[in-house]
Amino acid sequence: MSDTGPAPGTTATAASAAPARGPGRRGLPQPAGPPGTTAARRTGLLVTFLLGALSAITPLTMDMYLPALPEITDELASPAAAIQLTLTACLAGTALGQLVVGPLSDRYGRRRPLLAGLAGYVLASLACAVAPSVGLLIGCRLAQGLAGSATIVIARACVRDLYDGMEMARFFSTLLLISGAAPVIAPLIGGQLMRFAPWRAVFLVLAAFGVLLALAVWRLLAETLPPERRNSGGPAAALRTMRGLLRDRVFTGYMLAGGFTFATIFSYITASPFVMQEVYGASPQAFSLLFGLNAVGLIIAGQVNGKLLVGRVPLDRLLSGALLLSVAATTSLVLLTTGVFGSAGLVPVAASLFVMMSAMGVALPNTNALAMMHTPHAAGSASALLGTAQFLVGAAASPLVGLAGEGTAVPMAVVQLSCALAAAGCLRFLCRPAAAGDTAPAGRTAPAGGTAPAA
Repeated sequence: MSDTGPAPGTTATAASAAPARGPGRRGLPQPAGPPGTTAARRTGLLVTFLLGALSAITPLTMDMYLPALPEITDELASPAAAIQLTLTACLAGTALGQLVVGPLSDRYGRRRPLLAGLAGYVLASLACAVAPSVGLLIGCRLAQGLAGSATIVIARACVRDLYDGMEMARFFSTLLLISGAAPVIAPLIGGQLMRFAPWRAVFLVLAAFGVLLALAVWRLLAETLPPERRNSGGPAAALRTMRGLLRDRVFTGYMLAGGFTFATIFSYITASPFVMQEVYGASPQAFSLLFGLNAVGLIIAGQVNGKLLVGRVPLDRLLSGALLLSVAATTSLVLLTTGVFGSAGLVPVAASLFVMMSAMGVALPNTNALAMMHTPHAAGSASALLGTAQFLVGAAASPLVGLAGEGTAVPMAVVQLSCALAAAGCLRFLCRPAAAGDTAPAGRTAPAGGTAPAA
C-alpha cells in the first residue's frame, strides 16, 4: 500500500479504482470506465437533489423557527438567552452525533445509518412540537440534532465516495445550490406558518420533511460504499483513524478553517432574529426576506465558484480570497455597529452581512473539498470530524453574541470578525505548506481488524 495519494486539485478518484459496473439500482450510476481511469461516478438529477436535501436538513432545522423565537420566548416565559440555547443544543447534538455516525457509515455503509438517523429525527421533531417547557424543548432539540447529524455527515461522505479533485469541489457547489435554498425558504415558511398556526407547527413540518426524505432515501439512494472498501475494525479502529486524521496538520487546518467559517455564519443565525427585529425594528416578514436575501448571495457565490472559478483558479487561492473578503465585511460590520461611522441603520448593516454571506458561498464548498481530497480512505470519519468541528465551534460562538445583553448588535459583529480572522489564520499557518508538496493523505495506516481500502 502506497502512502501517497491525490493532492488537492488532482482528479484521481478512489472510487474509480473499483471494477466497472453498469447502472446501479435506485437511480445511482456506478463507475463507467475501466479500472484505474480518472472517471468519477455521476449521480442522476434525483439523487443529486436528494443529497442536497439531506444536506439541507440542518439549516432547515435551525432556520425555520427563527422568526418564532420572540413568540417562543413569550409563551414559555423564558429569557432570550435561554431560548437561544435551543439553537445551541441542536447544534451541539449535530456536532456530537457526527462523531458516531461517520465511523459507523465507514463500517456498515451509508444507507442503514442514514435511515436510522432519519427515523430518530422524525421522532425528535414530534417531541419538540409538544414540549411544555424551555428545558424540555432544549432536550428535544439536542435529540433532534443528534439524529439529524446522520444526514449531513453521510451526504458529504457519499460525495467523497463518488467524486474527487475539481469534480468534487464543483459537486459541493452544486449541493450548495440546493441546500443553500434552505435558509431562503425556511424563515419564509416559518414566518408564514406563524400567521396561521402557533410556533409548534414548525416542528410538525420538519417531521413531515423527515418522513419524505426517509422514503426518498429508501427508494432512490443506492449504497455508495461497497463492502470491499469498508472499515471492518471496531470502535478502537475508528478512534485510531480519527486520531490519524487529527494529527495531520493540513487536514486539521482545513477542518478548523471550516469550523471558524461556519461559526461566522452561525453567530449571525443565532443573533439576527433579535438584532434585526429588536435593534433595527424589522418585522418578522421583513426579517425573513433579509435573511433569505443573504442566503441568495451565498447560493449565487457558490454557483460562480463551481461553474466559473473552480478549475481556473487554484482551490486554496479561492478559499484564501473568500476568507479575506469575509474579514473585510465583518470589519465593516464592527465599525458600523460600534458607531464609528455614526448611527448606522438597517441598510448598511444588512449590506455588510450580505457580503459576508456571499463570501461563505465560496469558502464553505472549497474548505470541504480540500479537506476531503486529503482523506480518500476514510470519508465517513473525515466528514464526521469536519462537521463536528463546524458545529462545535458554532455552538461555542453562539452564546457569545448575547454577552452584552439585548439591544445591541456589537457582540454579533465582534464574534463574526474574530471567527473570520481565526479561519484565515488557520488557512495561512496550517494549510499553506500543502502547496509546497505536503499533500499525502492523512491517517493511511490500516486499522486493526481490517484492511486499508485501496485508493
